[in-house]
Amino acid sequence: MTVRHNMTKYLSHTALLQAGATLVELILTIVIISVALSGILSIVNLTVSHSADPMVQRQAISIAESYLEEIMLLPVTDPNGSNAGETRASYDNISDYDGLSDSGAIDQNNNPIAGLENYTVDVTVTDDSLSGVAMKKITVSVTRTGTDSIILTGYRANY
Repeated sequence: MTVRHNMTKYLSHTALLQAGATLVELILTIVIISVALSGILSIVNLTVSHSADPMVQRQAISIAESYLEEIMLLPVTDPNGSNAGETRASYDNISDYDGLSDSGAIDQNNNPIAGLENYTVDVTVTDDSLSGVAMKKITVSVTRTGTDSIILTGYRANY
């Protein structure tokens, strides 16, 4: 009985000695967790800082598509033969848009579109006739302050 009692006392004493962590182990654990968290947080920060880029690019594409569609719906040749006194609301052919430059996206009636004032829209129209067919090349460039330009090009033939 004495041997068994001494053995139990020895085992319980050994178990008590191994029950906790040393100060060195705790400090190493804190350092490892800190390094891992700083790496994860830097990736999250980078992701969050660029999360709006796709939306800005999509807005620029939508603006360029809108301008291009508005222009391409008009005829290639001037129906009345005169561009005197025309404004964007009364443009009647594709060539009228050549040199158009809007600071901020603007609708056909010259009203600014809310929330899109940081975009600049430039339009160029060039003659790109092919084998006697009157054709116009329309280039719409949309730029937001501090970002790259989105450039869309369309062709309209007189058919």
